[in-house]
Amino acid sequence: MPSPKTHSPPPSVDQVDTRHLQELAGYNVRRASLAIMDRFAVHMQQHDLKVASFSVLSLIAHNPGITSRQLCATLAIQPPNLVGIINALDARGLLQRLPHPTDGRAVGLHLTEAGAELEARAEATARALEVEATQRLSAAERKTLIRLLQKIYL
Repeated sequence: MPSPKTHSPPPSVDQVDTRHLQELAGYNVRRASLAIMDRFAVHMQQHDLKVASFSVLSLIAHNPGITSRQLCATLAIQPPNLVGIINALDARGLLQRLPHPTDGRAVGLHLTEAGAELEARAEATARALEVEATQRLSAAERKTLIRLLQKIYL
């Protein structure tokens, strides 16, 4: 009768080695993004805004009359997704649609007074959480980080 094979237990991992991933830009960008976006979500709950709706509100505030097409291109959002965001902001009385001054087919988006007030509060919240999220960086390092990230996508 053959003797039973003895199996040693599979190795266990006490500490995960992530050095191979930490050498990848995508891994580091994703981890940093998750850290910031988690804080963003928590802080923006007080304004009832998500990342995309905050971005849309901010762009309208800083670009009165911007069109949906311009928003889609700037934020890399598909038109059907933007429609839901715009409709939700409109239902909250935060924006208004006005005829575009030069393109009869387009509609310009503008913030209402309530929208401008909310956007200002939300932008202040976003700036504060950015400082909090990047507190381990000096001001110069933060500026360099932003510049380097923009070199990837701009």
